[in-house]
Amino acid sequence: MELVKLTIDGFEVEVPKGTTVLEAARKIGIEIPTLCYLKDVNKFGACRVCVVEVGPRLLASCTLEAENGMVVKTNTQKVREARKAVVELILSNHKRECTTCIRSENCELQKVSKELNIRDLRFEGEKTHEDIDSASASVVRDPEKCILCGRCIATCSEVQTVYAINFARRGFKTKVSPAFNKSLADTVCINCGQCIMACPVGALHEKENIKEVWMAISNPEKFVVVQTAPAVRVALGEEFGMPIGTRVTGKMVAALRRLGFDKVFDTDFGADLTIMEEGTELLNRLNKGERLPLMTSCCPGWVKFVEHYYPEMTENLSTCKSPSEMEGALIKTYFAEKMGIDPKNIVTVSIMPCVGKKFEGQREELSHNGLQDVDYVLTTRELAQMIKEAGIDFVNLPDEEFDNPFGESTGAGVIFGATGGVTEAALRTIYEIVTGKELENIEITAVRGVEGIKEAEIELNGKVVKAAIAHGLANARRVLEMVKSGEKHYDFIEVMACPGGCVTGGGQPIVDAKTRERVDVRVERAKAIYEEDRHLPIRKSHKNPYVIRLYEEFLGEPNSHKSHELLHTHYVKREKY
Repeated sequence: MELVKLTIDGFEVEVPKGTTVLEAARKIGIEIPTLCYLKDVNKFGACRVCVVEVGPRLLASCTLEAENGMVVKTNTQKVREARKAVVELILSNHKRECTTCIRSENCELQKVSKELNIRDLRFEGEKTHEDIDSASASVVRDPEKCILCGRCIATCSEVQTVYAINFARRGFKTKVSPAFNKSLADTVCINCGQCIMACPVGALHEKENIKEVWMAISNPEKFVVVQTAPAVRVALGEEFGMPIGTRVTGKMVAALRRLGFDKVFDTDFGADLTIMEEGTELLNRLNKGERLPLMTSCCPGWVKFVEHYYPEMTENLSTCKSPSEMEGALIKTYFAEKMGIDPKNIVTVSIMPCVGKKFEGQREELSHNGLQDVDYVLTTRELAQMIKEAGIDFVNLPDEEFDNPFGESTGAGVIFGATGGVTEAALRTIYEIVTGKELENIEITAVRGVEGIKEAEIELNGKVVKAAIAHGLANARRVLEMVKSGEKHYDFIEVMACPGGCVTGGGQPIVDAKTRERVDVRVERAKAIYEEDRHLPIRKSHKNPYVIRLYEEFLGEPNSHKSHELLHTHYVKREKY
């Protein structure tokens, strides 16, 4: 490895060739402010907040590569004044409504302004006057708050290869917009929300459903049931100052009861059910040798991506609804019947790490007898807001347990929250069903980790079943192209639209760019997921006693007529434009 030596603020530092000055400075504890920079995603020097002095010039450190003998100054009067001027100019035409902004106290522009000690603005620019785009079921776009950093564009195009937004126009009229100034709702946007996670300000955020849920809870005629996805429990604590990756399952359940929900269920039950249905579907397809590879369908962003970009492969998608939609369907049928409640009076609320679930909840294909399986979806962030509104001391809550019959979770259901989790959970069950033998080592490490594409094989009575796991849609696109070209053969493909899987979904707590540089959030939250798996007494979906009872009392068997009626769906081939 070739190394280069440079001097930064009088300190000599040696770094690998190709390292930027920004990275080199941070290596020796010198913090240079940034706005447009996002590690591994966006690095093109748009905002100029990170300027440093090299000789007579001011250069953007996020794109400036370190060179031998380079002398860099990061804290001169010239540098400080330039940075202040840049931020003041950004603020001059920014929609400054900080106290009511959804990103107040978690805004990178606000933070940089404070760090640079900006108290007065010397400039007052012309504000952008453009309506808020709120037609999407998942993502709200507020152009008046956009600072043109390009982080959302890079994420959408490079990480996800969706290309729903880009820069439009030139000069002072430049803006970020979908093609032809359309609403996000009318584009190829797959509602993953990764643009929200990348945005440093409040120009992008989820469409909130907090008011509707409060109204449902306050209505004495409604029986309001809530379910929570596995990834929520390893991220919710961050909204209350707890370290990244803290498990807060019991406190979360306690908080939900205090908010007024009538029943608190675990979406992990729906995940166990998904394994039973999807595993059986895979075995049937393997036996018939048709519609392979079977592709998972629990991620709504991935499903919509296939519908737009690979409509010819919608037949490969599993017909299984996602775990939350399966559970929603059963709450309004099996549970309603057992409790003697009219399904029309039941309101189902899902707490999800995902904004795409808001779109999924409105799909016409996911309804039964005229009722949507899930009425409202709240993100992890929205749940945290409700807990704060209610004045609940979350950190000091005692641990409580989920309600049954949909509260008994297994380790297999929990690991759905991390990339590779669906495959691992499926293999734990399929192996034992097919071979009749206990799987000795149920922790299938080959499918774990944050590599973009992983592969695994398992032998089932002499037949080798090949699986691929991808997270982030750029990686998913690579897998599908290899399958289409014949370069690769797989029997099973798991895809999560968000990098790292649901643990870093578009509805999770937003982590700023500097923290993302120091900490791999995907890894820390996934550790907590696997820790919860290890602590549960039952770790295989087919061993869940309430799942067994559900089939005995109501569904009959996996992939039965009743199962297909309630737990399976179909897809729509969508145009790109």
